[in-house]
Amino acid sequence: MVLGTLGEVSVGGSVKMVKRAGLLLGVLFLLGACAQTQLLVHTAKRISGQDVQAKGNYKIGKPYKIKGIWYYPKVNYQHTETGIASWYGPGFHGKKTANGEIYNQNALTAAHRTLPMPSLVQVTNLENGRSLRLTVNDRGPFAHGRVIDVSRRAAQLLGFHRQGTARVRVTILAPESRLLASQARSGNTLARTGSPIQRNTKLPKAMVASRGLAPPPGGQATRESAVVQGSRGAIRRSAPRARFKPEDAWPDGTVTTVVVGPSDMYIQVGAFTQFQNAHQVAARLGGLRNVTVTSKIVDGLEFFRVRAGPLTDLKEADNLLETVLGLGFSDARITIE
Repeated sequence: MVLGTLGEVSVGGSVKMVKRAGLLLGVLFLLGACAQTQLLVHTAKRISGQDVQAKGNYKIGKPYKIKGIWYYPKVNYQHTETGIASWYGPGFHGKKTANGEIYNQNALTAAHRTLPMPSLVQVTNLENGRSLRLTVNDRGPFAHGRVIDVSRRAAQLLGFHRQGTARVRVTILAPESRLLASQARSGNTLARTGSPIQRNTKLPKAMVASRGLAPPPGGQATRESAVVQGSRGAIRRSAPRARFKPEDAWPDGTVTTVVVGPSDMYIQVGAFTQFQNAHQVAARLGGLRNVTVTSKIVDGLEFFRVRAGPLTDLKEADNLLETVLGLGFSDARITIE
């Protein structure tokens, strides 16, 4: 009798334990399924919503005024300039750019004040020789004395992420930019698939290409080539490529190193075709140091440039630029030579 009672109690306890374990597993399953469902819904929202917004539109835009300065966007496939580059990142990540894309600080993009969007530009850091192709899809920078704002990832690859600014040359790539314009007008996003959020998980990898110097006077030039360091080792290829596929119009993360020498920084007040006009402007700036009038031939036409400098400190250059702008010379800018 006692043994029977003990056996009945033992069996009953086992049943209760099994029931509790089953109930616990059921709860865990439901919670896991709920979490998985929420994750799938959230991911679907991100992918479906962001992909549509990330396509962007072709845009030039009307003239606009920022901080008292007028800017005139236009198509200019001969555009090249030197100046100071800066970068922008976390505060704008996930927000819309000027042409309707979603800004991704880890993508290879840039903001420019006047170039069409999208355009492809070659940005060269004149301090370390690093050069990188970027897509212009936003307007800016609007700090006086800056010519281009690049993404955080672009600043890292160009080597000025930590210091925040660098002396650069910006050159538009005409064939590629025309192709991008055609694609954008037709709504085609060839070779730029995936949402910005998806792309955050895989940053563009830097591939470094070294370019040889020109032969000395009297020497014989050989076919130019570049050595590219990628994930599979060194690959030698001919450069530059005469033809490109449509997907080549998008940045691929290749960092090319070019030979750069010492550079000087100036405040260029203006450029005039008449020496008398340049001389009069220089006279008005008599209170500033090192104001000169220099001559330069551009496309067969002589220009007389009024400049102050050279300057070595960027803060000093920024302050001097603000002074010149305050005197009414709205076209004044920082230039690098």
